[in-house]
Amino acid sequence: MSQDDRQWELDAMRGLMLVLMTLTHLPTKLADPLGQPLGYVSAAEGFVLLSAYMAGRVYSTKADQQGSEAMKTAFFNRALKLYACQLALLLFAFTAIAGMGLALREGAVTDLLAFFLERPVVATLSAGLLLYNPALLDILPIYIVFMLVSPLVLLHGMEHGWRGVMALSLLLWFGAQFGLGPAVYHLATGWFDMPLQYRDMGAFEIFAWQFLWVMGLWMGTVHSQPDHPPTRFPRWMVLTALALALCAFLWRHAVGQTPMPGVSPVNLMFDKWRLGPLRLINLLALLVLAMHFSPWLKQHLPRWRPVETLGQAALPVFCAHLVVALLALALFGASNAARPWSVDLLILFVGFYALWAVARISLAHDRRTARRRARKAGAARDLSPSGAGR
Repeated sequence: MSQDDRQWELDAMRGLMLVLMTLTHLPTKLADPLGQPLGYVSAAEGFVLLSAYMAGRVYSTKADQQGSEAMKTAFFNRALKLYACQLALLLFAFTAIAGMGLALREGAVTDLLAFFLERPVVATLSAGLLLYNPALLDILPIYIVFMLVSPLVLLHGMEHGWRGVMALSLLLWFGAQFGLGPAVYHLATGWFDMPLQYRDMGAFEIFAWQFLWVMGLWMGTVHSQPDHPPTRFPRWMVLTALALALCAFLWRHAVGQTPMPGVSPVNLMFDKWRLGPLRLINLLALLVLAMHFSPWLKQHLPRWRPVETLGQAALPVFCAHLVVALLALALFGASNAARPWSVDLLILFVGFYALWAVARISLAHDRRTARRRARKAGAARDLSPSGAGR
């Protein structure tokens, strides 16, 4: 997407999701009070949905303008880039972070990388196959899978409509609520020996989270059409969404991040990893409100350029925030109420400054690359027979 085609509000929203994720993952006393600030919805849900929305817009347009093969190639190249980022993060975690954790005897790191420290060869090979995914490093693998599957989903939706796709996606989400992921794991382990436990394969239930991705692809594809009318919601739906979002917001800040401590059946309905039904309802209510009020918010809210900058360089910033979080865990350990506020503020300042610097460097590199490509394209046109005759 060119700089002229960008919608600054989407960059700002993606940057905000990155800020919230960083606040949650950095081990400071702000992690708990600022985690899930809008209710029982985290930044991860918003980031996945928004990323899928932008993918739907960009790649459906590419399919319309350049053909399905160009779209498939673009998806595959993006998946390769994500895979390279994942390998780099794993290398950093398995060498520098693991070494620091062992040298400093930091339990937050040794617990995080327990399987790797116990069986390093198996863990390394499994991680390369995207099977072993320790905490904090378990989101990019599902992105890679989504990117590889997205061409089939997108082409089917564009050619045959989205009703069947969404129905199948919703069915998979429903299955995830009743243990579809573990069932598939146990079925697979019945055919061959799996050295990994299911818990070592990542916290995110991919059969549940695919629903957000498919919904985002659908919305992005629909909104990419030039004749698409603005989305309108009936008044009753907006009022219902407002009531649900307000109740969840007040409940979360009155009770905490666990909706009903000690009442596990209710808490499962809000479960993040399975994307529980009440959590999904909370997210959909916020989505309705965001889409309904976005024209007013875009007109009246001031633009905060640093957040937009983070959103424009989302992938490098996302990877950098994981590096910063892992380093903070290795050096300072988990969040500690006895730790001085000065140390926590230092962690936050250094962390966010590093993200801003990575964003600026990445965007500068992208601009230089775009200029070089433009010069090469111009030179090629000048050397072509039609250009030489001008």
